[in-house]
Amino acid sequence: MVLVIGAGALLLTATVVAVAPRVWRIANAHEEIPVELPDFADLAQRTYVYDVAGREIASFEVENSQPISLADVPDEVVDAFLAVEDNEFWVHHGVNVRSLFRATLSNFATEGPIQGASTITMQVVKNDYMAGFDRDGRYKALQATYAVRLEKQKSKEEILERYLNTVFFGQNSYGIGAAAETYFGKPVQELTFIEAAFLAGLVQAPSSYDPINNPEQSRTRFLQVLERLEDDELITEDERMEVEETFVLPERVRRRPEAATERTYFTEALRDYLLNRSDILGDTYEERYTQLHRGGLLIHTTLDPSLQAQAERAVLELPANEAGIEAALTSVETDSGAIRAMVGGTGFVPGQNEVNLALAPSQTGSSIKLFILAAALQAGAQPADVVDGRKPCTLPNPGDPNEPTFTITDAVDGGVDTVRSHTVRSINCAYGRMSQMVGLNRMVDTVYRMSENPYLYEGQPAVEREPIQPFGSFATGANEMSTLDMASGIQSIANEGVHLEPYFVEYIDDAAGERVYTHFDPGTEVLSRTAALRAVDVMKGVLTSGTARGELADFASRRPAFGKTGTQDSNFTAFFVGATRELSTAVLVRDPDRYTSMRNIPEFSAVGVPRVQGGTFPARIWGAYMENVGLEQFDLADWDEPGRTLRGPARLYLPGNECVYEIIGYEPAPTPPPAETAPPAEEGATVQGFRSPLAPPATEPPAPPPTEPAPPPATPAPTPVTTTTAPPPAETTTTTTLPPRPIYGQVESGTTIPPDVLDPNAPLPSVPLDRVVSPCNVGPRP
Repeated sequence: MVLVIGAGALLLTATVVAVAPRVWRIANAHEEIPVELPDFADLAQRTYVYDVAGREIASFEVENSQPISLADVPDEVVDAFLAVEDNEFWVHHGVNVRSLFRATLSNFATEGPIQGASTITMQVVKNDYMAGFDRDGRYKALQATYAVRLEKQKSKEEILERYLNTVFFGQNSYGIGAAAETYFGKPVQELTFIEAAFLAGLVQAPSSYDPINNPEQSRTRFLQVLERLEDDELITEDERMEVEETFVLPERVRRRPEAATERTYFTEALRDYLLNRSDILGDTYEERYTQLHRGGLLIHTTLDPSLQAQAERAVLELPANEAGIEAALTSVETDSGAIRAMVGGTGFVPGQNEVNLALAPSQTGSSIKLFILAAALQAGAQPADVVDGRKPCTLPNPGDPNEPTFTITDAVDGGVDTVRSHTVRSINCAYGRMSQMVGLNRMVDTVYRMSENPYLYEGQPAVEREPIQPFGSFATGANEMSTLDMASGIQSIANEGVHLEPYFVEYIDDAAGERVYTHFDPGTEVLSRTAALRAVDVMKGVLTSGTARGELADFASRRPAFGKTGTQDSNFTAFFVGATRELSTAVLVRDPDRYTSMRNIPEFSAVGVPRVQGGTFPARIWGAYMENVGLEQFDLADWDEPGRTLRGPARLYLPGNECVYEIIGYEPAPTPPPAETAPPAEEGATVQGFRSPLAPPATEPPAPPPTEPAPPPATPAPTPVTTTTAPPPAETTTTTTLPPRPIYGQVESGTTIPPDVLDPNAPLPSVPLDRVVSPCNVGPRP
């Protein structure tokens, strides 16, 4: 065996010696035909992400590459690499024939390779200029040629720095900076000579010598490196033996303690936003991907760590439960649109729990009414205007030809009452009519304008997001919205009519520290200031005396706030959306799988919530989040009063569904049959007649419903006739003439707003309060 190895070594040595002059001539051929190598490409660099306090919250990279200047690499780290990889680096000219010869003999004499034949310069050439080259007979000759050329163009220091920043160490680590972090959890400056030597030993075969996946092979390689260091008298035999006994191989991938971050719902949403929903980093996906993962950017986000911590504590108000019900929250700054906090569920776990409920579209229930209220007020409605909220109600469904009508039966009967009262009590039939008075197409347009954000906008592809539909069920929350959408929408009201698109990024610096992006949004007026202030004023009542009073009345007594509750049918989802002058926040509670009814959940019933609605856990979470928010950084100011209206209350109605009537005359009353014989009356007594249930009283016009002001008659009613008789000496019969019955005529009352009219200021159909308005299929109900 020894003879065979020796013979082979001699043969290979002879071959090397024979071809060496030819290789040298090839390597120096550039002296005859000068060819310049291109400059080094930019190094891939890790992108870092920071919150508003400057704390690192994420990093993005394809390959872990953390370039470092050669001046920042300790001399002993450089010495270790040169000892293992190229101990004649400072004296050769790119190709070291003697090293090649020595490596050949050394590798034949041992069980495995200890030192490669390529110089550091040749390795730089391979990594930078020869990717994709065929490994044929010309490969080594070209590599040697390029290496000599490179040494003519670059200094030794530049070549060594490039090598240390690009060489692969396994575990997705490129360069000494990444390797120091991956295997030892420290910066390059803190590496010891032995640690650097261990890393240098990985370069020859990073996968085979990976200490995490192949510890036995890795230790064998490390012992070979130590022997090489002893042979070169860089360590003593005693030092080698001590290191062999005490050195612990890295067992896991590490991060430096100051750079340790975890993936979160916010940082994952940020990544999606930068790659797929904005052009901040480039016009194409490829450009954006390269910039984010290789550009070494410094991205400063809108995330407020104190608000985020408060939000994460607040969602704990929802008890842990076997049903899998979770809470999500998004909070944006009212006067800027900055996303300050985002909780997407119980916690982001890669590969297990990645669904971000904060961005998941969900049926809104009655919380969608905040948009209907704003649109109605913008179109000229007043909080004191009167709407029919009686149930059941059957409404047109123009957006769905398969179902021409939509009927609401399971709802609170609101009677005929004011817009303010219907809002506070969340009356579905009243808001179902109001949504169609505004116009369902105009409502869709209003939602898009008030809530526009990277995840919801007009013209969005259906494959990305189902469009908002102009269905009759609009007012009951059939369209799906996320907490980001809802927080964005109520922000438009809280900011007095000016919408600011929610955003993740404040500014970005490139790897050189130059500012390449700064967020700017002048805002878009989507409501008049007056309409917005009236909406604020009306929805304050939801907290003080309405559907959220149980959880938020005390809060609202101390801080200016408004909002709206919402609960989907069968209690599958529940929302509370509310705002202060400082923050606009939406809270959602639901099962991520959507269809778990939140009724009689044992853990919820145990704390007094047998049925989850918007006014229970969502309102409670919202209050817990807002309770201590802004006490220092905000002034907690109230909104201005909306001002007096320029007209009195009117009766709003839905043409085609409700008809308007007026009294156009009276018909004679029939003569009643004789009354039964009555006992003798006392002297001077007056016997009154009776009237038809539809007839007006003796001295006044017909009485309207108790919740609606009475309409005056169109023409004066004749005075009823009363007959008085003196007591007869014997039994007698008394009769009374009935008053005439009113005759109602239908008033031409126009039509619903045309579908193509989206003007937010187009007025709503209304009549004076003295008109009779009733469902068309019922007829006049005074």
